Amino acid sequence: MTTNASNIEALSTLFLNARHTGTCIERTPQGFAPHDTIEAYAVQDRVAETLGPVRGWKVGARTPEAEPFCAPLHESTIFCDVDTLPKGICRLFGIEAEIVYRFCTDLLPRDTPWTEQEVRAAIATAHPAIEIFDSRFCVAGSQDPLSHMADQGNHGALIVGSAFEAWADLDPVDEPVALTINGDCVQNHRGGNSAGEPIRLLVWLANHAAARGKPIRAGDVVTTGSMTGTVFVDAEAQVDVTFGTLGTVRVFLSE
Repeated sequence: MTTNASNIEALSTLFLNARHTGTCIERTPQGFAPHDTIEAYAVQDRVAETLGPVRGWKVGARTPEAEPFCAPLHESTIFCDVDTLPKGICRLFGIEAEIVYRFCTDLLPRDTPWTEQEVRAAIATAHPAIEIFDSRFCVAGSQDPLSHMADQGNHGALIVGSAFEAWADLDPVDEPVALTINGDCVQNHRGGNSAGEPIRLLVWLANHAAARGKPIRAGDVVTTGSMTGTVFVDAEAQVDVTFGTLGTVRVFLSE
């Protein structure tokens, strides 16, 4: 299937300009919205060329049976065991509690698909994490889904907590999770990820990323979807996410 190269370039430039100037986009220009996921991912790839090294991915799905969707994560927006998010990283602060997997083996392009067994063998650790939902559009969720997918899947930043080596013993579908904002617990439940079991997502991503020429590599992290939905907060907020098995990750959001 062919793609509209001029529209992909124009939308990519629009996103990059918003990032570089600290401004936001009112709406996708008429006729420039991606027509399908192929075009949305092409915009992601074009933006990624400018933003720098890809050192991870976000992946999710609307239901346990739905086609997954993803976006590359850049070295500059992944933070491991930090107390404070650096200033200027995000414009919006949508909090999402997520489970991250770190890989210890490259999953490079090849003629045969990566299997579940091979993907499991390539995982080193699991981690508690906070993904910050951000948008280059002025209003979150205001545009068509493909435009938001093209905007690096609304990614702002990923804060990754301590490693949990016995990741295979984890039951993500039933894992307890609590979200606390400025000392107030706003969510406390089990599971909550619309995609269900994340291993299906990781297998899909291993093959999808390899096909895009951005394969998962040793040391990369993959975050597997929100267990708390998206909770928007103001800057200067203290955020704590506590999982029953994985432990706690926390961050202070600087304006």
